[in-house]
Amino acid sequence: MAKRISRGHIRKRIHVRVRKKIRGSGDRPRLNVFRSASHIYAQVIDDDQGLTLASASTVDKEIREQNRNGGNLAAATVVGSRIAERATRLGIKRVVYDRGGYLFHGRVKALADAARKGGLEF
Repeated sequence: MAKRISRGHIRKRIHVRVRKKIRGSGDRPRLNVFRSASHIYAQVIDDDQGLTLASASTVDKEIREQNRNGGNLAAATVVGSRIAERATRLGIKRVVYDRGGYLFHGRVKALADAARKGGLEF
């Protein structure tokens, strides 16, 4: 009988492959996305220093008050606009997008589109 590989394991393998090519720096940090069944998280990371510069997620109190459900497109859009707002407040305009091994579709795409609309370039 064949051994079953979980979706999480496949995503992790893809993410490792993507991260070999994508690296955030001080002048162009990495916008990382993590998606779970009930929430979505975004971080702007400077890989040179190993620092998270800005973050937003559906777990944040102000975002949770707007959207009761954190696992839908509307919540991902709010998180994308909020991460763009927090990054531009720090003077960050250009980032590299790290989709985290997920397909660029659905909530991951909605977050990216909202971040672009909020002023981030990638």
